[in-house]
Amino acid sequence: MSVLTPRREAAAPSASSAAPSPAPRPTPAASRPGRRARPHVAGYVTMVVATVVLGAPLVWLVLASLKAPDELYQLPLQWLPGSPSFDNYAQAASTVPLGRLLANSVGITVVGAGLKVALGLACAYALVFLELPYKKAVFGLVIATLMIPPQVTIIPNYTLVADLGWLNTYQGILVPGLASAFGTFLFRQHFLTLPASILEAAELDGAGHWRRLWRFVVPMSTPTIAAVTLVSVVTEWNDYLWPFLVVDRPDKMTLPIGLTLLQNIDGMTNWGVLLAATVVVTLPILAVFLLLQRRLVAGLTAGAVTG
Repeated sequence: MSVLTPRREAAAPSASSAAPSPAPRPTPAASRPGRRARPHVAGYVTMVVATVVLGAPLVWLVLASLKAPDELYQLPLQWLPGSPSFDNYAQAASTVPLGRLLANSVGITVVGAGLKVALGLACAYALVFLELPYKKAVFGLVIATLMIPPQVTIIPNYTLVADLGWLNTYQGILVPGLASAFGTFLFRQHFLTLPASILEAAELDGAGHWRRLWRFVVPMSTPTIAAVTLVSVVTEWNDYLWPFLVVDRPDKMTLPIGLTLLQNIDGMTNWGVLLAATVVVTLPILAVFLLLQRRLVAGLTAGAVTG
C-alpha cells in the first residue's frame, strides 16, 4: 500500500516578483504636456541691467563725439546730436598727430602681443615636453611673478632702459614687458591635456622639438592661443604708465599717451575733441574683443581640470 506524499509548493517567491517596483520619477514641470517652462525673469532682468550699465557710457561717448560744443552742456540732457558732425575728429587730428599715434599703437600692439605669445609657447613647451632639471621650481618661479604688482618693477626697468639708451625708442616700450607669466601658465595647463601618443608618433617619424611645436602642438591649441593673444593685445593697447615714463616725443607716443597730450594742449576745455580722440582709442580694441570673445572663454577653460 503506497502512501501518497503531498507535493510541496515553492514557498519563496521569485526575485522578480519579490523586488518592489521602483516608484516613477516625478516629471519636471517643464517637460509635462500642456505646461510651458517658466522664464528666468530674474536672470533676464539682471542681464538687461548689466548691459545698460556697461553699454550706456560707450553709447554716450560715441554720440557726444558727434555733437557741437554747446550741445554737450545743454539741459535737459539730449542723447542724440542735433546735427551730427565729424568736426571734433578733424580738430583732434589737427591738434595732435593722431594718425602717427594710431600707427604706433598698432605696431607696438602687434609686435608686443606676437612676441609674448611666441615666448609663452616656447617656455610652456619646454616646461611640459622637455626633460629639464628643476622644471617644477622654474614653473613655481613663473607663478610667483604673477603675484608681484607691475608697479614694483617700474624703477628697476626704467634704470635698465635708461642705461641702455632706450628712452624714446620703441624697444624701450616693448622689451621690459615681453615675458608673459600668464601666457606661460595658461599654455602649460593646456599642453598637459594634449594626447602624448601624437607627439610620440611625431618623434618616431624624426620630428624635432621645433617641428613638433609648430606642426602638432600649435594646431591643437588654437583656442588657448586665441585667448592669450586677446589678453596680450588688450594689455599692450591699453598700457599707459610705462610708455608715459619712457617716451616724451609725440612721434613715439601711443594713443593713450596722445590723450594726455591732447588734454594738456586743450586744457580740458573742449570736451568734444577729447571724446572724439577717446573713441579712436576705444573702438579698435573693442572690435577685436567682440570678434574673439568666444575663443577667449574656450581658451581660458581649456586646461581648467588639469593639475
